[in-house]
Amino acid sequence: MLWFSILMLPVLGLTAFPFIREALRPDVAQVRVSTSRPGQLADLPSGKTWYNWSGPEDGRVAVCVHGLSTPSFVWGAAVAALTDQGFRVLTYDLYGRGLSDRAPGGQSGDFHLRQLNELLADQKVADGFTLLGYSMGGAIVTCFAARAPQRLKQAVIIAPAGLGHDLGGTSAYVTKNPGFIANWLMQTRGAAELREGIKSEAAGFTSAVPGIWDMQAEELMIKGYIPAITSSLQYFLRGDLRAEHETIRDANLPLLAIWGEGDTVIPIDCRDKLAAINPDATQVTIPAAPHGLTYTHPDDLRAALENLNG
Repeated sequence: MLWFSILMLPVLGLTAFPFIREALRPDVAQVRVSTSRPGQLADLPSGKTWYNWSGPEDGRVAVCVHGLSTPSFVWGAAVAALTDQGFRVLTYDLYGRGLSDRAPGGQSGDFHLRQLNELLADQKVADGFTLLGYSMGGAIVTCFAARAPQRLKQAVIIAPAGLGHDLGGTSAYVTKNPGFIANWLMQTRGAAELREGIKSEAAGFTSAVPGIWDMQAEELMIKGYIPAITSSLQYFLRGDLRAEHETIRDANLPLLAIWGEGDTVIPIDCRDKLAAINPDATQVTIPAAPHGLTYTHPDDLRAALENLNG
């Protein structure tokens, strides 16, 4: 029995190492102390949320929801385009990303909507605002718009999740098979795939957000980031939002959808799925743009956002 225990020690060490490494990473409170990112904290009922306002104080309000893995700095180029149109723009970090708390609970649609609703209340955002979502943020916007279309002037979804996606083999397994093995895989292979994706995009494109790929890589080193992504995969991105898009259609809410023709994460055929559900939606396709189109194709994005109503 002793020899078996000795043989098992390396296996146990290999199994435990990713979780020990995660526990030893700096927490978000430590990172906030040294940040140079503009913004401040809202002490919401569900946790502290990092947010920032940009643009004229008397401008019409636009609220931006980022995606699964990149915090609100992903909106840099879009914020510039929106403020140039006269919008007052609110960006914020989802829980588990950026400088927001690692709030407890499964990151379902309700989880993400609770944070958004609490922030809107805290910042006294009146109804009639424009809501924009990128990637998973597009799915969050879709859910919000379906539940409360009367609160919005219009909705914008950019490379949106909700009608199909391809996040890679590890994420696909993790999404369908929650549990210890899935969590271990995300801490190991999943993290490696995220790094590989960052390097690949950096090698092929120029970013309108200075240092974005370094900032994305730094997220992987903060405690709670990988578990947050894992949780959103398992509790939110498993679903299909066809019914929500039907509700948006029936509510006659203006919807602008922007797609990247070269996006391998959100396939371009999702555009056709949306067209079949909601023929009245305005759709813009940016040629050759990858999933990171918000910062790789800023001029095309600016042109697409000119479709917004005043």
